[in-house]
Amino acid sequence: MIIMKASAFAPGHISAFFEPIYQNQNAARSGSRGAGINISLGATSHVVVDSSVNQTIDIFLNNKKADALVSKLAIKHLIGDTPLHIAINTKLDLPTGQGFGMSGAGALSSTTALAKLLHIPKEDALKASHYAEVELHTGLGDVLASSFGGIEIRREAGLPPWGMIKHIPGKFEVTVCIIGVKIDTKKILSDPAKINNIASYGRYCTKKILEKPSIENLFSLSQTFTKKIGFADKKVLDAIDAANQYGMASMCMLGNSVFAIGNTDALYKTLTAFGKVYVCFVDECGARILEAD
Repeated sequence: MIIMKASAFAPGHISAFFEPIYQNQNAARSGSRGAGINISLGATSHVVVDSSVNQTIDIFLNNKKADALVSKLAIKHLIGDTPLHIAINTKLDLPTGQGFGMSGAGALSSTTALAKLLHIPKEDALKASHYAEVELHTGLGDVLASSFGGIEIRREAGLPPWGMIKHIPGKFEVTVCIIGVKIDTKKILSDPAKINNIASYGRYCTKKILEKPSIENLFSLSQTFTKKIGFADKKVLDAIDAANQYGMASMCMLGNSVFAIGNTDALYKTLTAFGKVYVCFVDECGARILEAD
């Protein structure tokens, strides 16, 4: 019996605004255009593989057995029907369903570690996780962004060579605050009327950020996008207004949460009145192996 172990990390990803793009059932060319920030809070996956006569995939999220549908489908895309016993324990630094790209980060950290153990190219780990996320409607651009890190503008949707990313330089502390209940991303990304509305404003914001790629413009356009698509409730809008006194803030897409940069101490104190606050920083490295043996 051969037992192999590896660990990988994938940063969380906050979408400031996005334009959903589905290309005739072609997942490689589907995804989103838009902009966002990769953060140092993300997903760390410890993967153990041993030989088996059957294929079994056991996934634990924060030490609890979980369905983890995105991670499971990503692994199936990566290994096909290969008979292996795979056990994955993924630690998520932030909750799912709040606009932090946790399901994508969980899948990407899992496939990155597994690909390392099985001597599969890293590009295939990215592809497998992107396919799973697009097919399950849990996200559109998080996996690609998380793979590369930094503050990114997704100029074109999908995987390379179609998907293209441009970076905005910057090392910032990022304050995030979880304010309300989870948003069901799948429900929104499966609703044609909502998709059309999001796409219209997302297209405008992406055009404008490419004309003037700066962190200030990213937040300004994100606030415009937030107001136009109408998903933010009064408490989220109040939190954004309060945080804007000490920096720049907007809504995480798609979550009842906000992200901000500026005077971190003042932002932390201000946002604590609205919900649970975390402080992190821009992750410039993207998905990576932590250890393997």
